[in-house]
Amino acid sequence: MGILYGNSLAAFVMITLVLGGGAAWMTGRAIGQTWGPMWQAVAYMIPLAGAARFLHYALANGSLDSLHFYAVNLVILMAIAALAHRVARTSQMAQQYPWLYKQTSPVTLQPR
Repeated sequence: MGILYGNSLAAFVMITLVLGGGAAWMTGRAIGQTWGPMWQAVAYMIPLAGAARFLHYALANGSLDSLHFYAVNLVILMAIAALAHRVARTSQMAQQYPWLYKQTSPVTLQPR
């Protein structure tokens, strides 16, 4: 069961999902609102995943040099940043071009 989060589920939830996920969401949303490309939001997650691994090491006695746990953090943070970027961009497109697009969900647009 520890393949995703190591020794402590609480540390995984607090550090990776709450702290890292919040930072990933704000980063993805900010890049989306400034019309930046999604690859840029995803690329910023590489150092953020390293920071999350350091917090696991410093605060929760996690391993700093585990490539596996770094990859797990990276994939989760990239998914959160990509979702935030898509939500921001979809809302922006529906507001900016109401004659072209209708927002059907937080992540999808429908042409008019």
